[in-house]
Amino acid sequence: MTQWRAVIAGFVVTFVLGVVGLVVPGVGQLLAALVGGFVAGYLAGGGLLSGFWHGLLAGSLSGIVLGIILLLGISLAGLTLGPVGGAVGGVVGLGTFVVVVILAMIAAVDSAIGGAIGGLLNG
Repeated sequence: MTQWRAVIAGFVVTFVLGVVGLVVPGVGQLLAALVGGFVAGYLAGGGLLSGFWHGLLAGSLSGIVLGIILLLGISLAGLTLGPVGGAVGGVVGLGTFVVVVILAMIAAVDSAIGGAIGGLLNG
């Protein structure tokens, strides 16, 4: 059974460290995903598979939230250019959202690995 408190805690850690990690692109995001996944897996406990699952959920959730933020930001920026700009901004924002979510699901594997380690240590 999914322990959503562990997933939310892992999401918050991933998101906060990801924002701080923007200073060091690549390395900062990887570390944020691993630490956030570890937190989710450790809090959930239950062994390797439980930690893997909770870390995967935490990493995926952070990517989805980032995609929503980008969708809204791009759409609002396009809206400042009038109705045509709003339509273009909406389409570009939606496309960006889809790409970010797909990439986040792939990148969530890092969080899942961190979660598996955390779950194993708290198993």
